Amino acid sequence: MARNLYFLGTAGSGKSTMVYAFQLWMNSQGLDCVTVNLDPGAESLQYSPDLDVRDYVNLSEIMEEQDLGPNGAQVAAADMIAMNARELAEVLETFETSYILIDTPGQIELFTFRASGPVLIDAFGREDSALVYLNDPALVKSASGFVSSVLLSATVQFRHGLPFVNVLSKSDLLSEEELERIVKWSLDPFALYEGLFADGATPKTLLDVEFLKSMESIGVYRRVHPVSFEEGQ
Repeated sequence: MARNLYFLGTAGSGKSTMVYAFQLWMNSQGLDCVTVNLDPGAESLQYSPDLDVRDYVNLSEIMEEQDLGPNGAQVAAADMIAMNARELAEVLETFETSYILIDTPGQIELFTFRASGPVLIDAFGREDSALVYLNDPALVKSASGFVSSVLLSATVQFRHGLPFVNVLSKSDLLSEEELERIVKWSLDPFALYEGLFADGATPKTLLDVEFLKSMESIGVYRRVHPVSFEEGQ
């Protein structure tokens, strides 16, 4: 079983809230865990990180010293964090715990497409790691949006090459009918095909279908597991 659990997803998908909720649940089950914040731009967190990159990298200072905007500073910060990967790993090794919940940066591309993500995973222990990918309910409510989310999650999976779990965050924001439909799409690709053609065939629809076929054939199409912090499920 994985020791390092990385929570990834697009901005606003609820990664930090999920880490907090999962920490509460693990504690309620008598499972010890520590939390790690890898987002130098996080303004506030519901949990108190046991390891916080904001103690090592200051985004405001980077912006001022390097004359960068917010996005450029985030990129520079990600590279600086990677340079401190060994030091961060040594701090983690001082904790006697069974699980480490790792909150990744709000911008998914910083952890997935920059070198810093793989560098940190290797430093923390790749063989003990797994990914928890958060699908945003606002995106997956439509069949085309669902395919887009699957594509992005597949990209994350290919990039990191780790055991992978798909979750549907903030599921309480969806109606019962919407939730049932999304879960069915994740279990039955033929239901998703029907959803794609429900509003008629367009060039975009045909492209979605081709993407879906390719994802089925290579085995990255998998079930989503609904979660809700508000409902504790």
